[in-house]
Amino acid sequence: MIIVRSPLRISLGGGGTDLPSYYTKHTGFVVSAAIRRYVYITISDGFWPKINLKYSKMEEVGCVDEIHHPIIREAMKLADVTGPYLEIVSHSDIPAGTGLGSSGSFTTALLAALHALKRQFISPQELAEQACHIEIDLLKEPIGKQDQYIAAFGGITSFEFLPDGRVNVQPLSLPSEALANLEDNLLLFFTGTARSASEILRDQDTKSKENAGEMLANLHFTKQLGLESRDALLKGDLRKFAELMAVHWEHKKKRSPGMSNGPIDELYELARKNGALGGKLVGAGGGGFLLLYTEEKTRVREVMRRAGLREVRLNFDFEGTTVVAHS
Repeated sequence: MIIVRSPLRISLGGGGTDLPSYYTKHTGFVVSAAIRRYVYITISDGFWPKINLKYSKMEEVGCVDEIHHPIIREAMKLADVTGPYLEIVSHSDIPAGTGLGSSGSFTTALLAALHALKRQFISPQELAEQACHIEIDLLKEPIGKQDQYIAAFGGITSFEFLPDGRVNVQPLSLPSEALANLEDNLLLFFTGTARSASEILRDQDTKSKENAGEMLANLHFTKQLGLESRDALLKGDLRKFAELMAVHWEHKKKRSPGMSNGPIDELYELARKNGALGGKLVGAGGGGFLLLYTEEKTRVREVMRRAGLREVRLNFDFEGTTVVAHS
């Protein structure tokens, strides 16, 4: 039996500039943090000459080409795993469609498990590249690269997405006190709604490909905010980081009408009035998790709880995609 876990993530700056429609012309930059909430993949031998898959649905097929789940099908082809005496099970600490990069985490965990099955070593860089190849090149999803990369590497990390497809990876070394305060002062609340990131990102992707001036100006500014966020974190200036989060959210909402809505805006303003120095929806927007930075945690927690939101406690993961059992 092989068990692999891959962390989910929160984006800390520059999100949206990691889409190929942007970085192939302008270079993208994102700061992201892996959190200790995971997608797990378990692979074990089956008793029958079938490939059994258990995720949000169940499949039992005779060969790889019959697999309905596109990521599983393409990952098995890429890793040259054919079965047929095989069972693959996935589960996650957090539901999909909530903005924490679950698809990228699922793909990296699956690929790592398949390579472990074949006793093949794969580096975080190779793992991220293969996951991006499946989701972006093969399946044509209008998504970026940050989810696969932060899932593979873990930590609090900046990524520079170059026009030729290369990615420069820089783990950020924050002052120890700043790191502890960042982890303590970031609060994550579930808004109660999920959404498809692809639907929201498709509009951005199309406008970027068409060189729409307003969209490109927004993304250029977002990239600059990402660079400034990295610098603030490295200096341990967390109030500056929180201020940049607030500015980022206001500009992020302008990219697509589906990015936010009235109830979410009201929740964000409620948090701001009660001590949140900055915040934003994590991921593509439209629902999922609201990330807030505050030095008045008790007050913000109480007002969000009264508003009906569930908190998910946040701790950073510094291991990335990891094989936790191999027997």
